[in-house]
Amino acid sequence: MMTGVKRKRSTVWTKIQAVRLEDIKAWCMRRLPILTWVPVYNWKENLVPDTVSGMMLAIQQVTQGLAFAVLSSVHPVFGLYGSFFPVIIYAIFGMGRHVATGTFALTSLISANAVERLVPSVRTNFTANNNSGILGLSEFEMQRIGVAAAVSFLGGIIQVAMFMLQLGSATFLLTEPVISAMTTGAATHVVTSQVKYLLGMKMPYISGPLAFFHIYAYVFENIRSVQLEALLLSLLSIVVLVLVKELNEKFHRNIKVVLPIDLLLIIATSIACYYADMEYVYGIEVVGNIPKGLPSPKAPSMSVLPEVVTEAFGVALVGYVASLALAQGSAKKFKYTVDDNQEFLAHGLSNVIASFFFCIPSAAAMGRTALLYSTGAKTQVACLISCVLILVVIYTIGPLLYWLPMCVLASIIVVGLKGMLMQFRDLKKYWNVDKIDWSIWVSTYVFTICFAANVGLLYGVVCTIAIVIFRFPRAKTLNLKNMKEVEYKYKVEDNCESLKQVKIVSVNSPLVFLNARKFHADLLKIIQKDGMSSQCEQNTLLCSFSNGSCHGELGQPCHSERHVLILDCSGLNFFDYTGVSVLLQIYVDCKNRHIDVLLAHCKGSLIKAMQYGGNLDSENPVFFESISSAIDAIRIHRNYSKFSEQSEL
Repeated sequence: MMTGVKRKRSTVWTKIQAVRLEDIKAWCMRRLPILTWVPVYNWKENLVPDTVSGMMLAIQQVTQGLAFAVLSSVHPVFGLYGSFFPVIIYAIFGMGRHVATGTFALTSLISANAVERLVPSVRTNFTANNNSGILGLSEFEMQRIGVAAAVSFLGGIIQVAMFMLQLGSATFLLTEPVISAMTTGAATHVVTSQVKYLLGMKMPYISGPLAFFHIYAYVFENIRSVQLEALLLSLLSIVVLVLVKELNEKFHRNIKVVLPIDLLLIIATSIACYYADMEYVYGIEVVGNIPKGLPSPKAPSMSVLPEVVTEAFGVALVGYVASLALAQGSAKKFKYTVDDNQEFLAHGLSNVIASFFFCIPSAAAMGRTALLYSTGAKTQVACLISCVLILVVIYTIGPLLYWLPMCVLASIIVVGLKGMLMQFRDLKKYWNVDKIDWSIWVSTYVFTICFAANVGLLYGVVCTIAIVIFRFPRAKTLNLKNMKEVEYKYKVEDNCESLKQVKIVSVNSPLVFLNARKFHADLLKIIQKDGMSSQCEQNTLLCSFSNGSCHGELGQPCHSERHVLILDCSGLNFFDYTGVSVLLQIYVDCKNRHIDVLLAHCKGSLIKAMQYGGNLDSENPVFFESISSAIDAIRIHRNYSKFSEQSEL
């Protein structure tokens, strides 16, 4: 027994000694991405656009921080902290160069459920230590932020645990229709939660199943209690915000700096509210006192954690899903890679560490990320510069926001969610590509509206898996007749000189979200491997693709003519939106590599879906009835090209 223990300890010690300095350095570079991009940061080219983007981002961070703190049912000052600490942490651990993390509407709404349940306005059945001395705020406000910080802490712990379990690889289950429907439904919930501020109504907090409908029922029952002054100010704010933002978007190419309408609106309405004494004359609710400075760190209350498990899971999943979608979108747009597991770690630490500084749950927001796109940000330096400016606001400008009307903050929230709400337009493309994806979108949205974002997300994932399991066994895997035709044709072909750079890949399985990513990666590996050698071999070898895997070798091409890749889609029996997106992405990637992509044996539904994508901007035909017709087209085109060259000579 003792000998076995000693042997085990000796083995562990040997492994520890075997770790080299290079291994430690590689681990640090992998887990601290800031060490990768800071040493190669181009100060001359990137500092100016990052500074401009950081200034614009700071304005949006401040306004959204105040607004989303109110949405989370805590004092607005905690939104400023939530726009500062998580941003710094994500810049160190995150891989999204254009991802603007901070306060987020969906996670704020989820944490508000815990805050209102444990610390209701009447403050019953809840005990906590007297923290009234901190920041000069009341004990009631400190109890509320204590619950929100506990949700952030536990949500971050869950995300870090998912990182340790390497669950980032399971994100392929989160298809685009499910994410789109969930975020749209959650955005609808957020808008509904702001109705009381937009109308100036005194309304009890309503939560639980079907709360969406109960809120509007309460509004219609108490329609006479609407405050006309608040309603008019809300409408005016929304009109101004929408109009100016549309003009900014339309003319952003002509003007280097967009008009910070959020900031200007806050300043204008605060001044008007102060001089018109709207708080007392008209009864308009204002933000109130905002303390100066940063708080001292304090651990969240551990006794509250068992009470907020449900909300913590919602924050962990919804926040990560929304953030990862933005990170992957920016990586695709600007051609870099994002590690799904590393994003779990980055957002987890952003929530855990920030919770010690009274921060509400954080995540990346679509509006802020889009702002970084439009203002030309290059790296996370833009986010760090925004943190410096937010610090100035916290120490100097914060108290001047006392007179900011709450209805104006609500208007900023509603207009800020425009991007998410506009995802209703996705219904048209899902209907044209795959009606099952359309059904999943609609049903996931309904579940999110009726229950909550995390329930809608879970339903969407389960529904998608169930549908794929139902469809997969009914799909063909191989068209033997076409395969034999191809093999026979290439065995008897004598004059194959013009086909030395033609490669054929046979897709022999459905192409859906389960295998689309691997299919894309395997095909790119084949293309990269094929382009590494200059040896000229026999024209075409068949690569059989089944259930997301490629088998076989491809011959090396000659580099005297343009390469051609033929995808035999005879075995592609069904597909979804993700599969079509991957095919279109492959077409674009190959085009960038000067490789022509032709598709043979395509069903009419696949042709229609790909043409609807709008990325097939080719002068020559892309779809063919058979591989033979595709090869004939290649011969005709190349013979014509040679004839044209000879004519010119």
